[in-house]
Amino acid sequence: MFLSVVLSGLRRWLRGRETAHQLNALSDRELSDIGIARYDIAQVARQGH
Repeated sequence: MFLSVVLSGLRRWLRGRETAHQLNALSDRELSDIGIARYDIAQVARQGH
């Protein structure tokens, strides 16, 4: 049980990291088109949007 919780957290963290990486690769215009400001990227990635 403990291991599954740890692995789940690790997967969630990795997804957030990849999301942040992908969003950071977008231009400010592209981010604006999807309604995200550059300073919001970390929060959006943590929330899994």
